[in-house]
Amino acid sequence: MPNQNNNILVTGSSRGLGRGITIELAKGGYSVAINYAGNQVAAEETKSICEESAQSNEQKFHIYQADISDSNQRKNMLEKINNEMGILNGLVNNAGIAPKERADIMDASEESFLELVKTNLMGPYFLTQEVSKSWVNNKKEALSKVIFVTSISSHTASVNRGDYCISKAGLSMAVQLWASRLAAEEIQVYELRPGIMKTDMTSSVTSKYDQLIEDGLVPQKRWGTPEDLGLAVRSLMDGNFPFSTGTVIDIDGGFNIRRL
Repeated sequence: MPNQNNNILVTGSSRGLGRGITIELAKGGYSVAINYAGNQVAAEETKSICEESAQSNEQKFHIYQADISDSNQRKNMLEKINNEMGILNGLVNNAGIAPKERADIMDASEESFLELVKTNLMGPYFLTQEVSKSWVNNKKEALSKVIFVTSISSHTASVNRGDYCISKAGLSMAVQLWASRLAAEEIQVYELRPGIMKTDMTSSVTSKYDQLIEDGLVPQKRWGTPEDLGLAVRSLMDGNFPFSTGTVIDIDGGFNIRRL
């Protein structure tokens, strides 16, 4: 049986925020299951960077292709992870998609709405269910952790991508539900809420947000980075917040501060 210590599954970790999370976990001594939906080349790149960043030869980095919106693919992925890496110690629900087209809610399609809800909300919700059941059924002694990566869009309205906002708002409630249900099982659940982050997802609106950030939308006056999010994930997995299940941690440079 493979080493079962400190195995973390990070969904959507081939690039962007997921890659940043995975690299920081590698630096922290963790073994990581790298999940991707379609870009195998990017996943291989993430794996190589993690291997270079690893702190010991005992760390393992395996790649698993799965669309988390699909129940069968989720279950097959978890079975492979268990066989190749051992029991998971942590889950980072990071995978998410933006709408293919930013459309005013007066014109947005049901097809886009359904696609985003299935990937951004249903996928992580039921993946957490499956992982948590395995922990509870195995009476695992080690303190396990689940992290949901949401967005400032869970509380900030963007009328040209309502489907995205609603999927993230639902995910924030999922954190509260799972934190409440799993607390007695000694499984901690957290929400990390990124702000305006420098990733592929925001590449098409870079100039717009450059100006907004310069004008003070973000008090710290810079973009967030995948490393910023990765550092927060690593700290939570390290056990630095043992009495804070259900907590929301903003990774947004002060965006959430109400100001006049």
